[in-house]
Amino acid sequence: MPLTAPTARREARTTSTYTALAQTVREVGLLRRSYGYYAWTGGVLAVALAGVVAGVVLLGDSWLQLLLAGALGILLTQFSFLAHEAAHRQVLTSGPANDRLGRFLANGVVGISYSWWMSKHSRHHANPNRVGKDPDIANDTIVFTEDGARGQRRWLRPLTRVQGWAFFPLLTLEGLNLHVTSIRSLLTGERAERRTRALELATIALRLTLYVGVVVWFLPLGLAAAFLGVQLAVFGVYMGASFAPNHKGMAIIPADSRIDFFTKQVLTSRNIRGGRVMTVLMGGLNYQIEHHLFPSMPRPHLTRARELVREHCASHGVPYTETGLLRSYAIVVRYLNEVGLAARDPFDCPAYHRLRGV
Repeated sequence: MPLTAPTARREARTTSTYTALAQTVREVGLLRRSYGYYAWTGGVLAVALAGVVAGVVLLGDSWLQLLLAGALGILLTQFSFLAHEAAHRQVLTSGPANDRLGRFLANGVVGISYSWWMSKHSRHHANPNRVGKDPDIANDTIVFTEDGARGQRRWLRPLTRVQGWAFFPLLTLEGLNLHVTSIRSLLTGERAERRTRALELATIALRLTLYVGVVVWFLPLGLAAAFLGVQLAVFGVYMGASFAPNHKGMAIIPADSRIDFFTKQVLTSRNIRGGRVMTVLMGGLNYQIEHHLFPSMPRPHLTRARELVREHCASHGVPYTETGLLRSYAIVVRYLNEVGLAARDPFDCPAYHRLRGV
């Protein structure tokens, strides 16, 4: 859904009232820390993680271990949500304290690079769905723009043509990809960050080594491999299924367009209905519009912020997009398939071949 240059210019002419909205948000206390909420959430996750570890040890040589592997994948995704919130300064008061918490959760618990995630995610928040600036729509195995599809590597084009249908199956590999990409980024990062990168790399290496070692120690080799495979698959699908609905299929902003902050963040983001249950399942990412407008807002306050933002959008004629979870997945699949059609050879058309008698 590209945002054309005329549309971008028209939206840019909309007077930004974000300052007034932000003032209201501050006055009603929606930017205050929610220590109790995060202490409770972290405590529940820690107890659940200890329960899964105890279950693995007690259950022994049983294929029921795969249920625990799936549960572990879910828990690690939930810890990733907390690391994401710490990166946005949502949990604690000071930046350094949030960074320490985020590094502990991301590097030590989940096993992915906090600094890599911070760099990538900060660029995304600054320019969501903006061509050439948002790393989340850069060309990869999946492409998100027609120009990207036309420029896709030839050997990947057959996949690109059906990438919408392949998207969720491919997410089973995303967990492994996150670990690999984290390590690669730490090995090739800037020299100025050598000390931080070395510490992160050592922490992630220790975490992954101990985790795999413990699984292999307690389980037969075949069952251990299946356990790791299920955990990584569930982790990848859960992570992808939580982040994908937020921007895919929303407006694509041309690289050279001018658009104000408020309009840019709202037009490129999609909320997911579902109330408190969805907020827990998606770690607050279901309120993507409010999260992008107020990145440091704690998760429990996003529900109230939604009411203010919806009213603000309605009064200023800015489209506010909200849908159900399954509907959002259908939109993502359709959008990716439509983009993927641009990867077709212009002469690879059944009607063309029929006319030529091929």
